[in-house]
Amino acid sequence: MNETIRVSVRPLVEYAYRSGSIDTRFRTTTSMTEGTRLHQMIQKTYGEEDQKEIPFEIDFTYEHLTFHIEGRCDGLLMREDKLVIDEIKSTSLPLTEINENSYPVYWAQAMCYAYMATKVYKRDEIIVQLTYIQSNSKEIVRYEKEFTSNQLTEFMNEMISHYAPFAKWKQKHVEQRTETAKALQFPFDSYRDGQRKLAGAVYKTVQDGATLFATAPTGIGKTISTLFPVVKAMGEGFGQKIFYLTAKTITRETAQEAFRLMETGGLQASSVTITAKDKICFKEKTICQKDYCEYADGYYDRVNDGMLDVLTNETRMTREVIERYAHKHRLCPFELSLDLSYTADAVICDYNYLFDPRVSLKRLIEEQKKRTTVLVDEAHNLVDRARGMYSAELFKSPFLELKRSYKGKNAEIVNAAAAINQFMIELRKSCENGKLVIQEVDEELLVKLDTFIQVSEQELLQQGNDEELLDVYFAAQNFIRIAKFYDERFITYVESGKSEVKLKLFCFDPSYLLQTMRKGFMATVFFSATFSPLSYYQEMLGWNEENYAIQIPSPFPRENAKVYIAPLSTKYRDREQTLQPLVEVLGKVVNEKPGNYLFFFPSYGYMEQVYDAFTSKCDGLETILQKSGMTEQEREEFLNMFTSNRPSSLIGFAVVGGIFSEGIDLKGDRLTGVVVVGVGLPNFDTERHLMKKYFDQQGRNGFEYTYVYPGMNRVQQAGGRLIRTETDTGQLVLIDSRFLEPRYQQLLPFEWQHFTVLSDITLLN
Repeated sequence: MNETIRVSVRPLVEYAYRSGSIDTRFRTTTSMTEGTRLHQMIQKTYGEEDQKEIPFEIDFTYEHLTFHIEGRCDGLLMREDKLVIDEIKSTSLPLTEINENSYPVYWAQAMCYAYMATKVYKRDEIIVQLTYIQSNSKEIVRYEKEFTSNQLTEFMNEMISHYAPFAKWKQKHVEQRTETAKALQFPFDSYRDGQRKLAGAVYKTVQDGATLFATAPTGIGKTISTLFPVVKAMGEGFGQKIFYLTAKTITRETAQEAFRLMETGGLQASSVTITAKDKICFKEKTICQKDYCEYADGYYDRVNDGMLDVLTNETRMTREVIERYAHKHRLCPFELSLDLSYTADAVICDYNYLFDPRVSLKRLIEEQKKRTTVLVDEAHNLVDRARGMYSAELFKSPFLELKRSYKGKNAEIVNAAAAINQFMIELRKSCENGKLVIQEVDEELLVKLDTFIQVSEQELLQQGNDEELLDVYFAAQNFIRIAKFYDERFITYVESGKSEVKLKLFCFDPSYLLQTMRKGFMATVFFSATFSPLSYYQEMLGWNEENYAIQIPSPFPRENAKVYIAPLSTKYRDREQTLQPLVEVLGKVVNEKPGNYLFFFPSYGYMEQVYDAFTSKCDGLETILQKSGMTEQEREEFLNMFTSNRPSSLIGFAVVGGIFSEGIDLKGDRLTGVVVVGVGLPNFDTERHLMKKYFDQQGRNGFEYTYVYPGMNRVQQAGGRLIRTETDTGQLVLIDSRFLEPRYQQLLPFEWQHFTVLSDITLLN
């Protein structure tokens, strides 16, 4: 049987002809928009008979396979009686650094189009032309080669021979994935209450190519309830790829476990987990250069064999699996995980790989996006994360340092840095009480930054990496990138001190940009246990009228959790006064019902203050304290302390909104109770003050949008650690008088609204 494999020209030639080493020494890149503009500049010089953006597609038979190859060439030119294929490449490198044979992959791409053209236009000979245009100077250089149709046929045979092993694997894999996904059964004996409803809603969302906002309670099994229906939909021809986005490592592990369960049930699908570069790097420093790292040296010469080895023998490509094969084939584990992500059926990674304009998976071509479903886990976290992604800041001091350090070495950098430093000084003069708020981006600054970027590029290209200059270069570049997004949803503010000035473009409302970034994907599912109020999160994440929404009630009996409110003030101004009463309440909670507890606090400072007072008064109890910046091993050690059947009580002190308030499962009697101290309000800082003012001006309730909703979300997440299964029981104590105020009380989950107000701690019995 002659099987057909569809492939585009670019991925085909890149797979077959990539070679060399990873080298992250400074290289500038031309943006897609700028690249298009430069292409069009060349194409405008074409003659009347010349054509541009010519689509080609042909069938090429190799062994028992037929490859349907398609692509679009930049130019098809007529030169007397000969055809010329023109392949245009823009570059920021000086053209003196590029010769005819610098980039074999570019020749391969042009020759592929040339082969197609000889078949379509029935030519025995054709000219291939590589046109390079320098992005700054607009200088142009061209290289030409002439080929016969026989030579191009030989070239195609050789190229396809390199690609065929991967193509054979992929075709067989897709068939097996489709068959096993179609036959896959839910990996548990039965659905929990609400699981089937959630799974059905996700399936319909994928089927309709829509967006879903799903609120589903903690412990219901949201991960399997979203992944399973998407996999089933793939089996029915709805989509070919999944991105599972998370904010925390521990929720990535839950997704990995879901794939293990489905694999046990017969599914044959590949998933890859992307681990941050600084965590997975084998070297002491993350310097991706061949003269420092043996895993970067010759990476592209070995990566195809390494990938085929992994894909042939593994399905769940976790960090441990990737590290093993990276060692085996001497490959950079981070780059290997990225390369695998373009082939794998499912990619488990952080939000930023799809939403952050600085680090997104840019090679995910539009055609692939159209067949991709995006699942956003714990999506309430994406609101603040997106604000960070779409904001940018500059500091005065790095430009002053560059002005000094490059004196006598590079006058252009000195002048460019000095101009920005002076701009910052003028801003400081405009500040009242060290602060200034502006409703726009200063075009003068953008011009100065653009000049700085250009002169820095030349220095970095000629002299190599200067870490000091490189850091400031990227900060300036990001500032300009974010400035292009700037609209009424942003504010510009300045904070100044004696020797420092900070200028920030701050995105209040990321909804439009999140909506823009997810365009092109087949379907998107935002899900969380704490979309409360749902309307707020829909608005902040980019709700459209045609989007779907579903709310699943908790399947667990309300009586499994005894909920208490202790009306004690934890406001900052009252904390000294209420410290001892708070310690007494905490001590009595544990004494009345010994066991394992998590005590959550709104800040590290307050937590440590209460911890010191608690341990000095209750020195017979075993305690453990969350520390800032804990390693993964330290986190595991913290959680492993919570064992069943301990001989004495254990109290873990932690912060709301931190690593232990989301995504952890302490099932059964590993956790007896949870105490949440305070209503979780974010810090009252400059950014939050401006945000409140912005939402007030937009006609919303600024205090609720800025403080109450995010704060109560943290409270719900922390309290959600208590009941994780149908058999879990325990007690939840909320300590703050504000929990009795309507604005906070209405945000409590239904299953917490049968609370008892503690006037006397003995009511806990």
